Amino acid sequence: MIICPSCGSKVDYDLCLGCPFCGARAVGPPLAKAGHELASYGRAVIALAGGVLMSAGLLVAIVAALVENNGVWLDWSNIRTAGEVAAWRLKWLALPFAIAILWSGARITLSIKKDPGRFIGLRAARAGFVAAIVATAMIAGLIGITVPERLRRRQWSNEAATNARAYTMARALLDYRDLNGTVPAQEYLVKELSTLPDPDGSIAEALRNLDATGYQVSTVLAAASSKARSLVPRGSAIRYATTNSSPASDRGVSFTSYEWRLPGEDKIPNNDDDVILRDGLILKVSELSASSPSALTRPRAP
Repeated sequence: MIICPSCGSKVDYDLCLGCPFCGARAVGPPLAKAGHELASYGRAVIALAGGVLMSAGLLVAIVAALVENNGVWLDWSNIRTAGEVAAWRLKWLALPFAIAILWSGARITLSIKKDPGRFIGLRAARAGFVAAIVATAMIAGLIGITVPERLRRRQWSNEAATNARAYTMARALLDYRDLNGTVPAQEYLVKELSTLPDPDGSIAEALRNLDATGYQVSTVLAAASSKARSLVPRGSAIRYATTNSSPASDRGVSFTSYEWRLPGEDKIPNNDDDVILRDGLILKVSELSASSPSALTRPRAP
């Protein structure tokens, strides 16, 4: 079977008699195969270009990070930091590109090694393959050494978000106490705090989907004995001179404190990542349970 060079049709007989489809005729017999063929260098060039391109891309990204941060070129710490920044910037682009270059480089190197008569440039192909491996390993290593620090900073960010909500609630309770002289009861907590002035909407955002069951109010009465001095401060006799009450009739002063257990970053209450908001002070449940198990339930008087 011969393919007609004029129309591309497949014919089963000599084209010198003419193609039955287009009528073209061969002017002579087909050329004989060349006695010597030059080996191809194209595959080696492709493998080398892939490795050089990956290495050059990483180097350009590092230099760009150094220039952006005004780093000192001969300072190793700045170069390492720039490499980490460049690796994180290239991670999504470098991953598919590295897979393609490594796979094609391995195939090309193997094909050149198996048929050295048709293909040459084994050293160049190996150099490109090794360069691609080194660039991929550097990107992976620079990303890997920053993972613990990034996880730690992410944990700090989550803790800051949780503490920000707790501080918002502490501010709301402080404002409510300044306006009403006491803190709200548990059953009216969300309703009463919603009535506070909230120009930036932070209190409403913090109260959204917030469980008030972890909120507790306790009152401590500081009373004086019959032999002790009255708890009325100095000047009370002058202040109450126009009334019928007597300073001696004062039996004590009450102090109201609150404790509010707020869910942590997982938004699930009653586990170890919860925080305790106690009279404006933020405490971690995990730290309290480790130091003193009774500290979670013991009320604290100011």
